[in-house]
Amino acid sequence: MHKITVPQRKNHRIGVFVDVSNMYHSAKNLYKSRVNFRELLKLATANRQLVRAIAYVIKSDTKEEKAFFDALEKAGYELKSKDLQVFPGGMKKGDWDVAIAIDAITLSKLVDVVVLVSGDGDYEPLVEFLKFNGTIVEVAGFKRSTSSKLIDVANNFTDLEELKDKILLK
Repeated sequence: MHKITVPQRKNHRIGVFVDVSNMYHSAKNLYKSRVNFRELLKLATANRQLVRAIAYVIKSDTKEEKAFFDALEKAGYELKSKDLQVFPGGMKKGDWDVAIAIDAITLSKLVDVVVLVSGDGDYEPLVEFLKFNGTIVEVAGFKRSTSSKLIDVANNFTDLEELKDKILLK
């Protein structure tokens, strides 16, 4: 499902904000696979002028993680990382919602389009705010794990399930 209410133009300046944990878990749970973040960035950019691409990651201090973070940087992302919080009782939390919202609002003054790569419905108020202030908002996510409200409020939605051959690692 491609929902496009605002046409993409080559002169659009874009900012890409990737909730890496959300994409990682969606690909793992839906397809037992991993996301090709380099291809994802190409898809999100769609030959437009990339101002910034930020990938938000949670550190859990594993060897594979360092290689993964290096690969994200080589693919063209600026990394923002934080440690996984482990609470008494064993509950774990790694949440970037507020920081992604602040960065998207801050960067919206420099871009025409914010591309949010996440299925998290918590971003709905962010999308509404950005649109109200004149920014075009595109959401990319796997439809089955993307909030229907998030899809509804976005100007454009890209269903990554339709592009799984391109963006999932074999």
